[in-house]
Amino acid sequence: MADTGGLNDRESMAFDVVIVGAGPAGLAAAIRLKQNNPDLAVVVLEKGAEVGAHIISGAVVDPIGIDALLPGWREEPGHPFRTPVTQDRFLFLGKTSATAIPAWLMRLMPPLMHNHGNFIVSLGEVCRWLADKAMALGVEIYPGFAAAELLYDKGTVIGVATGDMGLEPDGTPGPNFARGMALLGKYVLLAEGARGSLSKLAIARFGLDQGHEPPKFGLGLKEIWEVAPESHQKGLVQHSFGWPLDNSTGGGSFLYHLEDNKVAVGLVVHLNYANPYLSPYEEFQRFKTHPAIAKTFAGATRVSYGARAITEGGYQSVPKLTFPGGALLGCAAGFTNLPRIKGSHNAVLSGIEAADAALAALAAGRSGDELTEYEANWRNGPIGRDLNPVRNVKPLWSRFGTIAGIALAGIDMWLTTLCKGWSPFGTLGHGKPDSATLDSASAHQPIAYPKPDGVLTFDRLASVFISNTNHSEDQPSHLLVADPALQKSSEHDIYAGPSARYCPAGVYEWIEEPTGSRFQINAANCVHCKTCDIKDPNQNITWVPPQGGEGPMYGNM
Repeated sequence: MADTGGLNDRESMAFDVVIVGAGPAGLAAAIRLKQNNPDLAVVVLEKGAEVGAHIISGAVVDPIGIDALLPGWREEPGHPFRTPVTQDRFLFLGKTSATAIPAWLMRLMPPLMHNHGNFIVSLGEVCRWLADKAMALGVEIYPGFAAAELLYDKGTVIGVATGDMGLEPDGTPGPNFARGMALLGKYVLLAEGARGSLSKLAIARFGLDQGHEPPKFGLGLKEIWEVAPESHQKGLVQHSFGWPLDNSTGGGSFLYHLEDNKVAVGLVVHLNYANPYLSPYEEFQRFKTHPAIAKTFAGATRVSYGARAITEGGYQSVPKLTFPGGALLGCAAGFTNLPRIKGSHNAVLSGIEAADAALAALAAGRSGDELTEYEANWRNGPIGRDLNPVRNVKPLWSRFGTIAGIALAGIDMWLTTLCKGWSPFGTLGHGKPDSATLDSASAHQPIAYPKPDGVLTFDRLASVFISNTNHSEDQPSHLLVADPALQKSSEHDIYAGPSARYCPAGVYEWIEEPTGSRFQINAANCVHCKTCDIKDPNQNITWVPPQGGEGPMYGNM
């Protein structure tokens, strides 16, 4: 990308700080900036049609970040933290068995693993609440504007450009064409979530990942159900591991009992799995049929569905956070705590820390340089203290499998907690990126997944329908295949077309025709999970934002 600034043919608007992403990190940064300097011009861009439209998480939230950002929030009416955790439960699932971890053993788990004092929430509702706080302080929030391009001047990020609207499928301007707008800032904060498209560009351009372990990801799939009152236990948090995943495939599941007889159920599959025939979506549907799980959904109604990649690399995979003119925040930086299955607290904390660094820089008359204080301080602050003790959980799980890996990880977490970060393992590496972990199809047999019953289990298109996903088909595909021939010779011929299985929305199909196999992309189905951008074995697929406002409309996921 040339350092032209991209401004010659665009309208532009200037701000002190431009923030990409109206998730917990971006909104926290915006609030902190305006709390401390009401005169700053701060804008937040959100690619979803409204704040919260593309937000999906479990979610059990540690309020440490909200406590730091908004002291006194607990006394305010109308906040979204209405369901405190009342009970923690862990299960190990066999094919038909369920072994509960006894209460006395639960009490022996490291303190960081306990959910006392946490809340079960809709993260979409939390983001709308934070957006209201931000706008009350004077933050400008533009939903439906997808930031599609970083703008540079002499190697410094000076802003972002929104995507062009009204393009024809072949990329040429249509009758309703409108050029994207440039939003210029003294600093640009990227808070796009896991595998953010601009974050990916910034990491590559500035070599932010050099000297760090490769990023690691999981695919989280989630449904919300309205269950029968007798099946509902408000405040119950239940995690499980084991079936339907085998010992060599990392992942775990959850049931969170919210208010109003709502239950969130989900499965996270680590994307370093090896079997190209595995389908995370089908494993999730199968999980719900387990006798210990299915009873919760007797007589229940499925309300919504969604899926999203989550970061799992942790402490050693966090790249350098700063670059000339900006910084990475939240899950764009990789601040999820894998064993806790929590990232929103660190997202808020990162927004606070990045905002504080930007405030100091702006007060000193600086702009366009690196916010070095943010990079220098995070590992010794609350985010680092949260991630450092669990840094070896993912590597141990990956190396030794679920049963032995989790046992070793538990020991390691205790040792790092008691010994102030020391571990006999040191800091383990992750090795390969997730795109390099698939075996060839010849090493495995296809998996025969059961057909959906339409009551407890569903096909992907039925699930995409209730995700309220919408894309105009009269636009270029936002899923870019760099080399179609490579897709056929490798992804299809060697790996048996895993894209048709790893995608949780039925976007990719290999269609067998008399002339050969044809790769079909149903881009309108895309729920913006980013799995294809992560798992394609050749890194041949790139996810870019579609027209602003398009994608899922999750509401209260």
